[in-house]
Formats: sequence, structure tokens, C-alpha cells
Amino acid sequence: MGKIQELDRQLANKIAAGEVVERPASVVKELVENAIDAGATEITVKVKEAGLVSIGVTDNGSGILEEDIPLAFGRHATSKIHNNHDLFHIRTLGFRGEALASITSVSRVTLKTCADNAVGHLVKIENSDMIEKTLTRAKKGTEVLVEDLFYNTPARLKYVKSLHTELGKITDIMNRFAMSHTHIRFKLESDDKVLLQTTGSGRLNEVMAQVYGMTIARDLIAINGQTGDYEVTGEIARPEHTRANRHYMSLFINGRYIKNFVLTKAILEGYHTLLPIGRYPVVAIDIKMDPGLVDVNVHPTKQEVRLSKEPELMELITRLIKEALLGQSLIPEITVPKKNKVLEKFEQQRFIYEQTSPVQSEDKPVVQEEKPHFPENIASPDVSQDEAQTRPFTVHEEMAVKDEKPVKREAADNETPAVSEPPAEPVNVPVRKLPMMEVVGQVHGTYIIAQNEEGMFMIDQHAAQERIKYEYFRERIGLVEQQVQPLLVPITLSFTRDEALRIEKHRDELAGVGLELESFGGSDYLVQAVPTWFPSHAEETIKDIIEYCLTHQSINLNKFREDTAIMMSCKKSIKANHYLRQEDMARLLEELAYTSEPYTCPHGRPITIKYSTYELEKIFKRVM
Repeated sequence: MGKIQELDRQLANKIAAGEVVERPASVVKELVENAIDAGATEITVKVKEAGLVSIGVTDNGSGILEEDIPLAFGRHATSKIHNNHDLFHIRTLGFRGEALASITSVSRVTLKTCADNAVGHLVKIENSDMIEKTLTRAKKGTEVLVEDLFYNTPARLKYVKSLHTELGKITDIMNRFAMSHTHIRFKLESDDKVLLQTTGSGRLNEVMAQVYGMTIARDLIAINGQTGDYEVTGEIARPEHTRANRHYMSLFINGRYIKNFVLTKAILEGYHTLLPIGRYPVVAIDIKMDPGLVDVNVHPTKQEVRLSKEPELMELITRLIKEALLGQSLIPEITVPKKNKVLEKFEQQRFIYEQTSPVQSEDKPVVQEEKPHFPENIASPDVSQDEAQTRPFTVHEEMAVKDEKPVKREAADNETPAVSEPPAEPVNVPVRKLPMMEVVGQVHGTYIIAQNEEGMFMIDQHAAQERIKYEYFRERIGLVEQQVQPLLVPITLSFTRDEALRIEKHRDELAGVGLELESFGGSDYLVQAVPTWFPSHAEETIKDIIEYCLTHQSINLNKFREDTAIMMSCKKSIKANHYLRQEDMARLLEELAYTSEPYTCPHGRPITIKYSTYELEKIFKRVM
């Protein structure tokens, strides 16, 4: 007798369940996906004891026909795939036909379904066997009740975490469904307590208000764009709302929550230097694409996918985020926390009303009109766009740039007007990104205090100059033709033999940032000239740049230039506990105002924090 034998149906289902049903949240995921595929517009999930006692999923979808009920619980039985073409053009969330068979093998399942709004069917399944089937009264749709999960596989219970952890997993999955299918009304109840309830309005920002709270919801920025193959929509939070991990970065492809390292990298590149090191943004991005360009059948959980034309999609996501953030004023505003839970709920309901009402509410808190006095020589913060774009631009200290544009002279009365010349090519005139502010003083030689009619501002002087110098260095490092200046005394650098070999490997990258090394015998190098934009005391900067090369096995030139600009800006900026004169502080703020992203330093730390006049008055109880 041979050694190989076919497994019986029940044992095979239990083995398959090990891949599909890892925990209660896996059951919720599979059943909700079936409800969505059935065209449901209302889905309710009720769990007891984090799903270990029971999980109930009710929907108003198409229901299951009587003749299909036995097949629905068989392995690899599905209505969604009929041939090879369907497998590579998946338009549904479920498609393998394993979910119900796997769930029934490790629990007791009761299913009530109706496909015609007339006669319903009730079936009970235990250990993969149908033990009861009867007619029943039911509304159109399907109701699945899963009880005693893992009752016949006690070893599986050892891997189930605490009830709090398991309920968190279920809540997380339902949050993703709500964000990816905003047109569906979702409701999640745990032990008769409502944890999530959405309206099905189709508005992503409204769902995110339910999931993440009003603080983030009011600071969301919509993105929308497309190419020939992709359409990308979503909501991204302002950069002051960050988290310690990537968990709050939600990516959806054709309604399916997915994980993809390359697309996550594209999101982070969109925020660029606006995020602190080690912090991640809150985003929800939905990608619509031809199903033929994505393979979702590469992992049992169907979260990891394989994409075609990935670079094109990556570039689109990065560009949309950059463009969305570029048009925003990203100064964080300090607000007094609300302690009244009833008031917080009212704020959430008002936010939803504002999203649905065609006319925005004009109700605003009454604030006593008390405006700070400004000297006459301080310009009003209400500067027109034309005025803002024509203000002079200067660069601090060694980065001063000469204005070589000719001065326009008005013709005298007795002069013949000159023949008009063709208009010159448009020039990129710096745009003011920050409001006008009057410098008030300095705290601990570190923070500049400023004010205008909007309120009070605190500016980190080191971070401010880092941003100014970073943008200055970044622009000049990338110049195709570097202007160099000879050094009065050449710099000699000595290295070990191993270091010299690695330097030779990166000679081209070093030249790409304007650093030409000349061999000087053995393991020594000579630097006889540096770019004109190099800061003073160039030797320290050169050593830092070379040290960067020595600590990296491979170097991407663009990233090398970026990191070099950040390093140079950090080392050459004003440090904390450095007291400045009033005019120096004013000049620093003026230069910062004309940078492209004056809100964070190159490492993503905030530069400016705002206390509005209203918030200040609330702090001091001048308004209630």
C-alpha cells in the first residue's frame, strides 16, 4: 500500500484555515469582503468578547440563491472567477473561495440569507458539515453568525492575544473598509457598544473624522490627479500630525487595502523635509487602475500586491502630495484642548454638517475686538499678492546674492519715449510664504517672539536658518557648471589605504557636489579649489562630505546632494543660546518668508508655532 493519501475534507479545511483564519479579525475581514462583493450598502458587524465568543456580520446585499448555498461552503467554490482571464483581472475583494469553508472548519456557523425579498433560508454548519437547513423569514441580504471560534482547534487559541489586542485588530480592519468604501454605511459594535458608525456619504474626510478625530479631520488636504493608467484621490494630513510608525498610512487599490514599500516611499518623498526623522504622516490614498496592471494573488492575505508601471504611479503620488502641500500655510497653531466630551461630539457633528451643507456656517465665536498696536513702519500683514511677489530677497551672511537686474527709470517729460521692446522672458520671482511679523524679542537665546494682527508667533532661530541655508546649498550643489575659487593654502587630507580605495570609488559623486580631489601620493589627497558657494572654513565641510562617502557602500547622486545640503546647513546655522540683535532677527524672518517651504527645518522639525489672538484670549480667560 502506498504512503501518499488524500486528506479528508475536514482536515484539509482546518489546514487551509491556518492561512486564512489567523484570528477573529481574519473572520471579520473575509465576511465583510463577501458583503461588499455582494453589493451591500449597509454592513453591520457585532462581536462578543473580541470575536472569540461570536462574530455577526449583516448586510443588505444580493443574498445567496438556494441552489448556491451548499456550494458557498465548499473549498475553492466561487462566483467570481471562471477562467484564467478573470484571475488576472480581479475586480472583487474575494476570489479564491476559501473563506467560508475555512471559517466553518474552526467554528459553529449560522447563515440566514434571502435573494428575492420573499423566502429566506437558514443553515447551520459545524465542523464543515451542514447540520440544519430550513426556510425562514428574512430581508434581502445575508446574515452570518460565527460562534465559538477555534473551539475544535485549541492549539490555535494559544496564539490569540488579549481581548484588547484582538478588538483593536478588528477595529483597524473596519476603519480601513470605511475609508476604502465611503459609500457604504458601516457599523461596528463590541459587546453592545458602538465603536464605529459611518453615514455612507461618500466623503473620505468625513470617515477620517470618525476614525482619527476632529483635530486631524480639520487639517486634511485633498489630492486628486491621474495619468493614462492611474487615478489617485485621497486625503493627507498636514505635516504637524505625525505618528511613530507607518500604520496610519492607508493605501487602497481598487478598494482593496494593500501594503507596498515603493508606494509608501513615494508618500514620504511627497512630504520630503516636512516630516521629522522617524515620524510618518496620516494619509488615506485610493488608487483606481486597470485590474490587469495589478496582481493581488501573491499572498494569502491579499494585502501584498505586485504592480506594473510602478515608477509612473510612484511619481504621480509624490507629485500630487508636493503640489497639495505647496499651496498651504503649514504653521502649526496651538489650540486650547477641549475637555468637554459633549462639546467634542458637537464639534464632530458640526464638521459633518459643514461637509453636507451647501452653505458654510457663518457662526463664529464672539471675540472682543482688541488688536495689538504696530509701529507705522511695520507693514500690514494683509499684503496683496502682487506686493508679496515683488518684495526684495536677501540671503543671510555669507550667502548674500547681488541684485544684477537693471533699475527701471521713468522717462522725463522732455524725453522721447523709447521704442517698446519685446517682453522679457518670465523670471522666477520669489513668493512670500509667511505673513508679515514684527519681532518682539528672544527667549533663552533660542526662540524669536514675533507678532501681527493674527496673533503671536514663536520661531526656532536655528531651524529657521537651517531652512534658509539648506535651500541655498541645495540649489547650488545641483548647478551643472560649478564656479570655483582657488584656496590660498591648499588643503591636504590623509587617509588609510582602505579609506583611499573607497574614496576612489566615489570620486564622481564627490565631483557632483563640487569637490575635486587630487591625488597627492600614497593615501593623501589635495584640495586646491572649492565652489564659490562653499561656506567659510571649508576644510571641516570637506571632511564631513568625505566621511559621508566612507560610511555608505553605494551612493545615489541626488540623495548625496540632498544629504550634503542638509549637513552643511545644520553645521553652519545659528545654535541655541545665541543672542541676536533685533535687526538680525528681523532679517532672519524676512529671509525665511521667501523660502519655498518655510515651515520645517530640513529634518522635518517645525520652525514656527502660532498662538492666535483668540487662543491667547481663551488662555487668559478674556473670552470663554
